[in-house]
Amino acid sequence: MTNQGSKEARLEPLESKCFRFDCHPEVACFTECCADLNLALTPYDILRLKNRLKLDSSQFIDQYTEPCLEQGHRLPRLRLRMNDGRRKPCPFVTEKGCNVYNDRPSACRIYPLGRATAKSQSGASTVIERFFLVKEEHCKGFEESREWTVKDWTSDQGLDPYQKFNDLWMEIVTHQGSIGTGDVATRNAQMFFMASYNLEAFRRFVFNTSFLKSFEVDDDTIRRIQQDEEALLEFAIKWVRFALFGEPTMSVRKEVLAGRDRPGRSS
Repeated sequence: MTNQGSKEARLEPLESKCFRFDCHPEVACFTECCADLNLALTPYDILRLKNRLKLDSSQFIDQYTEPCLEQGHRLPRLRLRMNDGRRKPCPFVTEKGCNVYNDRPSACRIYPLGRATAKSQSGASTVIERFFLVKEEHCKGFEESREWTVKDWTSDQGLDPYQKFNDLWMEIVTHQGSIGTGDVATRNAQMFFMASYNLEAFRRFVFNTSFLKSFEVDDDTIRRIQQDEEALLEFAIKWVRFALFGEPTMSVRKEVLAGRDRPGRSS
């Protein structure tokens, strides 16, 4: 997932365990990186940002996002909409820095690192990570003396919950299974968009339709997804894997199986 717009950047494998970097208002390039970005937003990014701004998902999407237009995306994705103007600044940047800093997107948090992931070939759920330094010509942060390990940087930037949800979601985005063709593919893409980006709409889908009559969902899970949006997002990701790819992440009620084909999945 890229965080760069027109800026030239090079990726350098992080061969050592440490790197030098710091960013603060006294660095000459402060906020230079907060403009003209192609900054993809993940579902967890949107969850944090829309709550920070006291908006619902639809309002946030309408005001602050636009579709990612990169070729090869079969499922719809969103990126942050830059403000108009010569520099095309981020809508959340000010002269003093980011005004949503505690809830900034994961692509902003991880910079100047890049992270590539792969599933372990052993079949376990372990994620194999590889890190890079993202070096842009304008960035003076690498001239600072502060030294970090990847572990320290990840902890300091609050990346753990972001990486947890981003890894779960990227398993869907990179899934090799078919999402169908024609109208079926369109419906599946719409389901993916709702479950990924619009938690209020997904909550209504679960609680205001026959969903809970179709799927086995225990009382504790129902209580958690009613009260906790992070639990709801994790549940939504499981449902998408079932609905799009037929994975056994949801249990259909026996009476439903006896009466008709599995619900929630187009084929």
